Amino acid sequence: MSFRNRVDAGRRLARALADHKKDRPIVLALPRGGVPVAAEVTKALEAPLDLLLVRKIGVPFHPELAMGAVVDGSAPLTVRNEEIIRLARVSEEDFAAVRDHELAEIKRRRARYVGDRSHPELEGRVIIVIDDGIATGATTRAALRAVRRQNPSRLILAVPVAPTSTLAELGEEADEIVCIEDHEPFGAVGTYYADFRQTSDEEVAALLAACAHQRARADLQ
Repeated sequence: MSFRNRVDAGRRLARALADHKKDRPIVLALPRGGVPVAAEVTKALEAPLDLLLVRKIGVPFHPELAMGAVVDGSAPLTVRNEEIIRLARVSEEDFAAVRDHELAEIKRRRARYVGDRSHPELEGRVIIVIDDGIATGATTRAALRAVRRQNPSRLILAVPVAPTSTLAELGEEADEIVCIEDHEPFGAVGTYYADFRQTSDEEVAALLAACAHQRARADLQ
């Protein structure tokens, strides 16, 4: 196994990102598994932590087949897979209905995880997007495009493990990619962790609250 658990992965990722502490970055985690990884990075870099919620827009009669994605933000971004929409003969009305359902779920999850805290201002800032690993890269690509639209000064993707080919494909979406290990063939993200148990909603909320408290205390010093 490459990593003992997500905390171990986060600490190793934090060491790889240490040079960015001077940039005063904002860290955005993809929940739920990316949050414990990102929490370790925020501690090391003394950076604020927020969520980047992404939901797949599934074909109505085949929900596992993605016809797009929607990404949380002050102005949510919808990414469309026009080929799937055409082949599945999905109408604009049906697409909009599924999109709106997923947007509602994003709002519900944000309220549960962070309460009424507003989205951070990303323009002109160094942004680090973190997950616990990458498989196909579809979710990650949508997330990066949503962040890019908010005009950060530099956009960094940081993950413990990913497929070599997927990292190459994502190279055009980020200014920098930091990955501890890349493999080809890859398999599933969980195979690179000794402990890959699911992160609960309660853990996500607790980690975000702890990081917010830590940041507020640091700002007062």
